[in-house]
Amino acid sequence: MDLKQLENYVRVAELGSFTRAALELNVAQPALSRQVRLLEVELRQNLLVRNGRGAVPTEAGKVLLEHGRGILHQVQRARDDLGRLRGGLAGRVAVGLPPSVARVLAVPLTRALREAMPDARIAISEAMSGNLQEWLMSGRMDVVILYNAQASREVDLLPLFEQELLLVQLRQPGMHEDPPSGPVSMAELAQTPLVIPSRPNAIRMHVESALADAGCKPHVALEIEGVNAILDLVHDGAGGAILARNALLNTQRPSAYAARQIGNPPLRIALSLATSLQRPITSAQKIALELIQDIFPRVVGH
Repeated sequence: MDLKQLENYVRVAELGSFTRAALELNVAQPALSRQVRLLEVELRQNLLVRNGRGAVPTEAGKVLLEHGRGILHQVQRARDDLGRLRGGLAGRVAVGLPPSVARVLAVPLTRALREAMPDARIAISEAMSGNLQEWLMSGRMDVVILYNAQASREVDLLPLFEQELLLVQLRQPGMHEDPPSGPVSMAELAQTPLVIPSRPNAIRMHVESALADAGCKPHVALEIEGVNAILDLVHDGAGGAILARNALLNTQRPSAYAARQIGNPPLRIALSLATSLQRPITSAQKIALELIQDIFPRVVGH
Protein backbone atom coordinates (compact mmCIF):
# COMPACT_ATOMS: atom_id res chain seq x y z
CA MET A 1 0.00 0.00 0.00
CA ASP A 2 1.30 3.48 -0.86
CA LEU A 3 -0.06 6.95 -0.22
CA LYS A 4 -1.22 7.44 -3.81
CA GLN A 5 -3.24 4.23 -3.73
CA LEU A 6 -4.74 5.26 -0.42
CA GLU A 7 -5.63 8.75 -1.69
CA ASN A 8 -7.24 7.26 -4.79
CA TYR A 9 -9.36 4.90 -2.72
CA VAL A 10 -10.42 7.61 -0.24
CA ARG A 11 -11.54 9.95 -3.01
CA VAL A 12 -13.62 7.23 -4.73
CA ALA A 13 -15.20 6.20 -1.41
CA GLU A 14 -15.97 9.79 -0.39
CA LEU A 15 -17.41 10.82 -3.76
CA GLY A 16 -19.18 7.50 -4.36
CA SER A 17 -18.07 7.40 -7.98
CA PHE A 18 -14.99 6.43 -10.00
CA THR A 19 -15.99 9.00 -12.62
CA ARG A 20 -16.17 11.94 -10.19
CA ALA A 21 -13.00 10.83 -8.39
CA ALA A 22 -11.09 10.54 -11.67
CA LEU A 23 -12.10 14.09 -12.61
CA GLU A 24 -11.09 15.45 -9.20
CA LEU A 25 -7.76 13.60 -9.15
CA ASN A 26 -7.11 14.37 -12.83
CA VAL A 27 -6.37 10.75 -13.72
CA ALA A 28 -7.85 8.36 -16.28
CA GLN A 29 -10.74 6.33 -14.90
CA PRO A 30 -9.31 2.92 -15.98
CA ALA A 31 -6.04 3.73 -14.19
CA LEU A 32 -7.91 4.77 -11.07
CA SER A 33 -10.00 1.59 -11.11
CA ARG A 34 -6.84 -0.49 -11.56
CA GLN A 35 -5.13 1.18 -8.56
CA VAL A 36 -8.12 0.53 -6.31
CA ARG A 37 -8.30 -3.09 -7.49
CA LEU A 38 -4.60 -3.60 -6.72
CA LEU A 39 -5.25 -2.27 -3.22
CA GLU A 40 -8.11 -4.74 -2.79
CA VAL A 41 -5.86 -7.60 -3.94
CA GLU A 42 -3.09 -6.55 -1.55
CA LEU A 43 -5.44 -6.28 1.43
CA ARG A 44 -7.43 -9.38 0.36
CA GLN A 45 -10.65 -7.47 0.97
CA ASN A 46 -13.39 -6.14 -1.26
CA LEU A 47 -13.42 -2.41 -0.46
CA LEU A 48 -16.17 -1.17 -2.77
CA VAL A 49 -19.47 -2.44 -4.10
CA ARG A 50 -19.70 -1.25 -7.69
CA ASN A 51 -23.15 -0.64 -9.15
CA GLY A 52 -24.80 1.40 -11.89
CA ARG A 53 -25.02 4.46 -9.63
CA GLY A 54 -21.42 4.47 -8.46
CA ALA A 55 -19.37 2.77 -5.75
CA VAL A 56 -20.26 2.20 -2.08
CA PRO A 57 -17.75 1.12 0.61
CA THR A 58 -18.13 -2.34 2.10
CA GLU A 59 -17.67 -2.86 5.84
CA ALA A 60 -13.95 -3.37 5.22
CA GLY A 61 -13.98 -0.33 2.97
CA LYS A 62 -15.50 1.81 5.72
CA VAL A 63 -12.74 0.75 8.12
CA LEU A 64 -10.05 1.63 5.58
CA LEU A 65 -11.79 4.93 4.77
CA GLU A 66 -11.65 5.97 8.43
CA HIS A 67 -7.97 5.04 8.72
CA GLY A 68 -7.15 6.47 5.30
CA ARG A 69 -8.57 9.90 6.11
CA GLY A 70 -6.49 10.06 9.27
CA ILE A 71 -3.30 8.89 7.54
CA LEU A 72 -3.63 11.36 4.66
CA HIS A 73 -4.34 14.28 6.96
CA GLN A 74 -1.41 13.39 9.22
CA VAL A 75 0.80 13.42 6.12
CA GLN A 76 -0.61 16.80 5.11
CA ARG A 77 -0.02 18.18 8.58
CA ALA A 78 3.58 16.95 8.47
CA ARG A 79 4.03 18.78 5.16
CA ASP A 80 2.47 21.92 6.64
CA ASP A 81 4.76 21.78 9.67
CA LEU A 82 7.82 21.32 7.48
CA GLY A 83 6.60 24.19 5.32
CA ARG A 84 6.58 26.46 8.34
CA LEU A 85 10.27 25.70 8.87
CA ARG A 86 10.87 27.11 5.40
CA GLY A 87 9.13 30.28 6.50
CA GLY A 88 5.74 29.69 4.94
CA LEU A 89 2.52 27.69 5.09
CA ALA A 90 1.92 25.08 2.43
CA GLY A 91 -0.89 22.64 1.71
CA ARG A 92 -4.36 22.99 0.26
CA VAL A 93 -7.24 25.07 1.56
CA ALA A 94 -10.65 24.71 -0.06
CA VAL A 95 -13.31 27.21 1.06
CA GLY A 96 -17.00 27.02 0.15
CA LEU A 97 -19.27 30.07 0.18
CA PRO A 98 -23.01 30.62 -0.42
CA PRO A 99 -23.61 32.78 -3.54
CA SER A 100 -24.72 35.94 -1.69
CA VAL A 101 -21.65 35.75 0.57
CA ALA A 102 -19.28 34.93 -2.30
CA ARG A 103 -20.27 38.15 -4.06
CA VAL A 104 -18.61 40.25 -1.38
CA LEU A 105 -16.18 37.88 0.36
CA ALA A 106 -14.49 35.89 -2.42
CA VAL A 107 -12.13 38.63 -3.67
CA PRO A 108 -10.92 40.05 -0.32
CA LEU A 109 -10.61 36.56 1.15
CA THR A 110 -8.59 35.26 -1.79
CA ARG A 111 -6.32 38.29 -1.58
CA ALA A 112 -5.78 37.78 2.16
CA LEU A 113 -5.16 34.04 1.82
CA ARG A 114 -2.57 34.55 -0.90
CA GLU A 115 -0.81 37.17 1.18
CA ALA A 116 -0.79 35.05 4.34
CA MET A 117 0.03 31.74 2.62
CA PRO A 118 1.75 32.32 -0.74
CA ASP A 119 2.84 28.66 -0.93
CA ALA A 120 -0.61 27.20 -0.25
CA ARG A 121 -3.01 25.92 -2.92
CA ILE A 122 -6.23 27.88 -2.50
CA ALA A 123 -9.62 26.95 -3.96
CA ILE A 124 -12.83 28.91 -3.40
CA SER A 125 -16.14 27.46 -4.56
CA GLU A 126 -19.65 28.91 -4.64
CA ALA A 127 -22.74 26.78 -3.99
CA MET A 128 -25.93 26.53 -1.97
CA SER A 129 -25.63 25.51 1.69
CA GLY A 130 -26.89 21.96 1.09
CA ASN A 131 -24.18 21.28 -1.49
CA LEU A 132 -21.52 22.97 0.64
CA GLN A 133 -22.29 20.71 3.60
CA GLU A 134 -22.12 17.60 1.40
CA TRP A 135 -18.77 18.76 0.00
CA LEU A 136 -17.48 19.40 3.52
CA MET A 137 -18.40 15.88 4.62
CA SER A 138 -16.89 14.28 1.51
CA GLY A 139 -13.60 16.14 1.98
CA ARG A 140 -13.95 18.26 -1.13
CA MET A 141 -14.15 21.39 1.07
CA ASP A 142 -12.14 22.19 4.21
CA VAL A 143 -14.00 25.26 5.47
CA VAL A 144 -17.51 26.36 4.48
CA ILE A 145 -19.95 29.10 5.47
CA LEU A 146 -23.47 27.75 6.00
CA TYR A 147 -26.90 29.28 6.51
CA ASN A 148 -28.88 27.94 9.49
CA ALA A 149 -26.49 25.05 10.11
CA GLN A 150 -27.36 22.51 12.79
CA ALA A 151 -24.75 21.20 15.23
CA SER A 152 -23.84 17.52 14.90
CA ARG A 153 -21.13 15.04 15.84
CA GLU A 154 -19.67 15.39 12.34
CA VAL A 155 -19.54 19.17 11.93
CA ASP A 156 -17.91 21.83 14.11
CA LEU A 157 -19.75 25.16 13.93
CA LEU A 158 -18.50 28.63 14.76
CA PRO A 159 -21.26 31.30 14.68
CA LEU A 160 -20.50 34.40 12.57
CA PHE A 161 -23.65 36.53 12.82
CA GLU A 162 -27.27 36.77 11.78
CA GLN A 163 -27.98 38.29 8.38
CA GLU A 164 -31.21 40.05 7.43
CA LEU A 165 -33.33 38.53 4.69
CA LEU A 166 -35.24 40.85 2.35
CA LEU A 167 -38.12 40.55 -0.08
CA VAL A 168 -36.63 41.45 -3.47
CA GLN A 169 -39.12 42.51 -6.15
CA LEU A 170 -39.01 44.12 -9.57
CA ARG A 171 -39.14 47.90 -9.22
CA GLN A 172 -42.34 49.04 -10.89
CA PRO A 173 -42.39 52.04 -13.28
CA GLY A 174 -42.73 55.23 -11.30
CA MET A 175 -41.52 53.66 -8.06
CA HIS A 176 -39.04 55.85 -6.19
CA GLU A 177 -35.45 54.71 -5.82
CA ASP A 178 -36.06 53.86 -2.19
CA PRO A 179 -38.19 50.75 -1.50
CA PRO A 180 -41.69 51.26 -0.08
CA SER A 181 -41.72 52.34 3.55
CA GLY A 182 -42.53 49.85 6.27
CA PRO A 183 -41.81 46.13 6.49
CA VAL A 184 -43.68 43.39 4.66
CA SER A 185 -45.89 41.47 7.07
CA MET A 186 -45.89 37.68 7.11
CA ALA A 187 -49.48 37.70 5.85
CA GLU A 188 -48.48 39.93 2.92
CA LEU A 189 -45.42 37.77 2.22
CA ALA A 190 -47.63 34.67 2.09
CA GLN A 191 -49.65 36.31 -0.71
CA THR A 192 -46.55 37.18 -2.76
CA PRO A 193 -45.57 34.75 -5.55
CA LEU A 194 -42.01 33.66 -4.81
CA VAL A 195 -39.12 32.48 -6.96
CA ILE A 196 -37.26 30.34 -4.46
CA PRO A 197 -34.88 27.35 -4.31
CA SER A 198 -36.35 23.91 -3.72
CA ARG A 199 -36.10 22.11 -0.38
CA PRO A 200 -33.87 21.50 1.55
CA ASN A 201 -32.31 24.90 0.75
CA ALA A 202 -31.54 26.60 4.08
CA ILE A 203 -33.17 29.95 3.27
CA ARG A 204 -36.25 28.20 1.87
CA MET A 205 -36.64 26.12 5.04
CA HIS A 206 -36.09 29.17 7.27
CA VAL A 207 -38.74 31.19 5.42
CA GLU A 208 -41.24 28.34 5.57
CA SER A 209 -40.64 27.99 9.32
CA ALA A 210 -41.14 31.73 9.90
CA LEU A 211 -44.36 31.72 7.88
CA ALA A 212 -45.61 28.61 9.69
CA ASP A 213 -45.09 30.37 13.02
CA ALA A 214 -47.42 33.10 11.71
CA GLY A 215 -49.99 30.53 10.55
CA CYS A 216 -49.11 31.00 6.85
CA LYS A 217 -47.36 29.16 4.06
CA PRO A 218 -45.43 30.49 1.04
CA HIS A 219 -46.92 31.02 -2.39
CA VAL A 220 -44.24 29.32 -4.51
CA ALA A 221 -44.38 30.47 -8.12
CA LEU A 222 -41.16 28.81 -9.30
CA GLU A 223 -38.43 26.67 -7.76
CA ILE A 224 -34.95 27.31 -9.08
CA GLU A 225 -31.38 27.19 -7.77
CA GLY A 226 -28.82 29.97 -8.07
CA VAL A 227 -28.96 33.65 -7.16
CA ASN A 228 -28.38 34.90 -10.71
CA ALA A 229 -31.18 32.73 -12.11
CA ILE A 230 -33.53 33.85 -9.33
CA LEU A 231 -32.82 37.54 -9.98
CA ASP A 232 -33.27 37.07 -13.73
CA LEU A 233 -36.72 35.56 -13.13
CA VAL A 234 -37.65 38.34 -10.72
CA HIS A 235 -36.62 40.82 -13.42
CA ASP A 236 -38.79 38.91 -15.89
CA GLY A 237 -41.82 39.38 -13.62
CA ALA A 238 -42.10 35.80 -12.36
CA GLY A 239 -42.41 36.88 -8.73
CA GLY A 240 -40.41 38.08 -5.74
CA ALA A 241 -37.40 36.50 -4.06
CA ILE A 242 -36.15 36.27 -0.49
CA LEU A 243 -32.44 37.02 -0.42
CA ALA A 244 -29.74 38.68 1.63
CA ARG A 245 -28.88 42.23 0.55
CA ASN A 246 -25.48 41.01 -0.64
CA ALA A 247 -27.23 39.07 -3.40
CA LEU A 248 -28.02 42.37 -5.14
CA LEU A 249 -24.39 43.48 -5.17
CA ASN A 250 -22.50 43.13 -8.45
CA THR A 251 -25.71 42.40 -10.34
CA GLN A 252 -25.88 44.08 -13.74
CA ARG A 253 -29.02 46.06 -12.88
CA PRO A 254 -29.27 46.70 -9.12
CA SER A 255 -31.62 49.69 -9.63
CA ALA A 256 -34.16 47.34 -11.26
CA TYR A 257 -34.98 45.79 -7.88
CA ALA A 258 -36.66 47.00 -4.70
CA ALA A 259 -35.69 45.31 -1.42
CA ARG A 260 -38.04 45.41 1.59
CA GLN A 261 -37.68 44.35 5.21
CA ILE A 262 -39.65 41.25 6.18
CA GLY A 263 -41.46 41.37 9.50
CA ASN A 264 -40.83 43.45 12.59
CA PRO A 265 -38.37 42.58 14.08
CA PRO A 266 -36.67 41.81 10.75
CA LEU A 267 -36.43 38.23 9.53
CA ARG A 268 -32.82 37.10 9.99
CA ILE A 269 -30.88 33.91 9.32
CA ALA A 270 -27.75 32.64 11.09
CA LEU A 271 -24.43 32.24 9.28
CA SER A 272 -21.79 29.87 10.66
CA LEU A 273 -18.29 28.72 9.81
CA ALA A 274 -18.17 24.93 9.52
CA THR A 275 -15.33 22.41 9.52
CA SER A 276 -15.46 18.63 9.60
CA LEU A 277 -14.87 16.79 12.87
CA GLN A 278 -13.95 13.69 10.84
CA ARG A 279 -10.61 15.16 9.81
CA PRO A 280 -7.91 16.99 11.82
CA ILE A 281 -7.68 20.66 10.91
CA THR A 282 -4.38 21.74 9.35
CA SER A 283 -2.35 24.85 10.12
CA ALA A 284 -3.29 26.37 6.77
CA GLN A 285 -6.98 25.78 7.46
CA LYS A 286 -6.64 27.44 10.87
CA ILE A 287 -5.23 30.53 9.15
CA ALA A 288 -8.17 30.49 6.72
CA LEU A 289 -10.64 30.34 9.63
CA GLU A 290 -8.96 33.29 11.35
CA LEU A 291 -8.94 35.37 8.15
CA ILE A 292 -12.63 34.71 7.46
CA GLN A 293 -13.55 35.77 11.00
CA ASP A 294 -11.53 38.95 10.56
CA ILE A 295 -12.74 39.90 7.06
CA PHE A 296 -16.33 38.71 7.18
CA PRO A 297 -17.85 41.37 9.47
CA ARG A 298 -16.22 44.16 7.44
CA VAL A 299 -17.51 43.10 4.03
CA VAL A 300 -20.80 41.27 4.67
CA GLY A 301 -23.51 43.68 5.77
CA HIS A 302 -26.25 42.83 8.21
